[in-house]
Amino acid sequence: MRRLDGLWSIARSGEWLTRARVRLWALALLGFSTVALVVVAATSNGWTDWQGRPLGTDFSCFWTAGLLVLDGRPALAFDPATLHGLLRAIFGPDTAFYGWLYPPPFLLVAGLLALMPYPVALGLWLAATLALYLVVLRALLRAASADGAAPAAAPDPLWLLLALAFPAVFVTAGHGQNGFLTAALFAGALAVIDRRPLLAGVLFGLLVYKPQFGLLIPVALVAGGRWRAVAAAAVTVAGLALLTLAAFGTEPWRAFLEGSGAVRTEVLEAGSAGWHKLHGVFAWTRMWGGAVLLAYALHGAVALVVGGAVAWIWRAGLPLSLRAAALLIGAFVVAPHSHDYDLMLLAPALAMLIVDGLRRGYHEGEKTLFAVVFVVPLFTRAVAEHTAIPLGTVAALTLFAAVLRRCNKVGRRENIDDVNGVAVSSREHLQTPAAS
Repeated sequence: MRRLDGLWSIARSGEWLTRARVRLWALALLGFSTVALVVVAATSNGWTDWQGRPLGTDFSCFWTAGLLVLDGRPALAFDPATLHGLLRAIFGPDTAFYGWLYPPPFLLVAGLLALMPYPVALGLWLAATLALYLVVLRALLRAASADGAAPAAAPDPLWLLLALAFPAVFVTAGHGQNGFLTAALFAGALAVIDRRPLLAGVLFGLLVYKPQFGLLIPVALVAGGRWRAVAAAAVTVAGLALLTLAAFGTEPWRAFLEGSGAVRTEVLEAGSAGWHKLHGVFAWTRMWGGAVLLAYALHGAVALVVGGAVAWIWRAGLPLSLRAAALLIGAFVVAPHSHDYDLMLLAPALAMLIVDGLRRGYHEGEKTLFAVVFVVPLFTRAVAEHTAIPLGTVAALTLFAAVLRRCNKVGRRENIDDVNGVAVSSREHLQTPAAS
């Protein structure tokens, strides 16, 4: 018992998490991820891996949908039979179905990718989006470190190792998915929201290809009075819609809207992809046998609480590090449909909490919490599949609670400072006549 108390004390203090250990474990995670990806690539034929699956698995639906775009049949990307038939014709008769679940604007990206051979397109897609994620994360770190003051110095070089070692990077690369792009657009918008609101709005608007993560964006922007960003986001979304209408006509939009109901009932409500692959309170409830209505009710209740908290944080004008962390984690929590690679949103969120911790000090247990959340993407699917514990969802909710704790303390400290400032000013005002 004494030993357990000692371990708990160490976990609360965070003393175990030294810089040397952070570097060592980050290098180990990055090394594991790199070796695993190299082995998969080396044992493939460039198109399929050693198990016969498309290399980059989910990327196969991006590239195949792009072929339909180039063939002048973009609406058929939303037809499961046509898309699956094309996947099997290209990658082999036993290829599993990788569905196209994205709005028509993402077909523009798919069409560009399909202009290249599959292995080239996959490699370029991952390299370009990973580079964008790193560049934008560095910009967000600098913006949060400055936060209205003089320009901040370059971030500690350790940030790059941590950014690459975050296990969701490995998950995203292995699936050929768009987690890097989602994190980059979010982080990029947050990096410039206080200085260039129009650009921030454009970047937020580009997230229309992942509409489930946009639910809290207008809440935060309106609460924070960022009306120019709201307008720019709306114009961007409308512009992308008009562009796809001009390029593809109305059929892809009709097919997308018709197929949305099937996606909701099959993927979300029935869990055809497997509950262990999904995150959120809805999936948690369904995995534990809860009814669909109960899942909607619980998810909706959590979404209202989280949305209200995000609105308060942005309205209060708290530091960028806390506003950004709240929106990033909140967007993930309230999204009705998310996967392992979407945990990439927690990368810039963790970065913001570390920035705030370095500036204001860490609270009890925070260092250990951040370390645990950092490694969660490596285990969340396996843990959920074998134990029915929704590790990713629990980690995100716990991290959001840590943000609220920080915001509450910062808000109270600022109120005390304001009161003290008024008191000092009043004393000086009253003492001035006497002194004269």
